Amino acid sequence: MNKIDEYDFKLDDELIAQTPLKKRDESRLLVLNRESETIEHKKFTDILDYLDKDDVLVLNNSRVLPARLFGQKKDTAANVEVLLLKETATDIWQCMCKPAKRIKVGTIIHFSEELEMECLEVLEEGIRVFKLYYQGILYETLEKLGTMPLPPYIKETLADQERYQTIYSKIKGSAAAPTAGLHFSEELLEQIIAKGVEIANVTLHVGLGTFKPVSVEDIDKHKMHSEYYYLDEKNAAIINNAKANNKRIISVGTTTTRTLESIAKKHGIIKADSGYTDIFIYPGFKFETIDVQITNFHLPKSTLLMLVSAFASKELIMKAYQEAIKERYRFFSFGDCMIII
Repeated sequence: MNKIDEYDFKLDDELIAQTPLKKRDESRLLVLNRESETIEHKKFTDILDYLDKDDVLVLNNSRVLPARLFGQKKDTAANVEVLLLKETATDIWQCMCKPAKRIKVGTIIHFSEELEMECLEVLEEGIRVFKLYYQGILYETLEKLGTMPLPPYIKETLADQERYQTIYSKIKGSAAAPTAGLHFSEELLEQIIAKGVEIANVTLHVGLGTFKPVSVEDIDKHKMHSEYYYLDEKNAAIINNAKANNKRIISVGTTTTRTLESIAKKHGIIKADSGYTDIFIYPGFKFETIDVQITNFHLPKSTLLMLVSAFASKELIMKAYQEAIKERYRFFSFGDCMIII
């Protein structure tokens, strides 16, 4: 049995990064070698030393929606916070609400003259299904009214909303950032390309389930949340060509890993595809696509910690985390980074 307590660790609050660094690529980089089981401490810009010509660096180009909205119940004017999670049909959205108990079927929430929502269905864990009524283009309305849905462990206000986006984000739809990509600056990405590394893009819209700790004792019984992914023909060809020529696939972030491994499990190869994945990657999983993983430091008892433990080993990852704590690395979304080679 895979026990949840084996993925727990203690972390001082001051090691939880509250704000991004002034420059994206100035974070620290822990280099974890799976074969030699060694750990090195570097700067993120040193990642160039671990990338080779003809490697393929795979990025998740999803863009975070400013999906955190504050409104009032139309009947009582009571304040309500709503977080858009995912669109399940045209203008029908699953949302998280606070306080959820105030929101029943038929409740209408008013945000502005441009946006109102009506509750259609009550789901578990504070989630509600809403019909959205708005004028103009929804995403433009959200840009005006919404704020970034920062994770609950970040208490500081984010001065520049763009710092919770990767520099290569394009496709709107995430409720949280694919944070491993936050370390790349324009300059560093140009240097990586100049070295002969090829770039491929996938899209996976990150859901809030990414922050949810596993609550069952036996992780085999955990039910994974689902997230929408998309891979086009051009980028599938780049990845397949690299695999055919024994070139390395370097995954930036657990979201990219989930996308590639979901498609490989489904089709046996990487091919253009889209849909929802609820793949749960934990020790015992056989990776079919990725060779190197770039990733942040994840929450205790999280599915993301289990994913990286599957790629290295639980023992090696927990050893690296203890080393990172000892060396005072910054953890979680705005924290430092790890490359597992």
